[in-house]
Amino acid sequence: MTATCSRCGRPRTGEPAELLAWVRERDRGADRWLCPPCARAHVRDIEGKLPAEYW
Repeated sequence: MTATCSRCGRPRTGEPAELLAWVRERDRGADRWLCPPCARAHVRDIEGKLPAEYW
């Protein structure tokens, strides 16, 4: 089963270099994927979920 972007639904396929640009986040025990364009558009949302110890 191919993973898809949780925002736009784009399938996670392509060359290995393109696949490395995808972002995986763990939400309540499940993996959620963001394609590179959606990850760039929502980077503040992603950073907001980081624990304070990270900074």
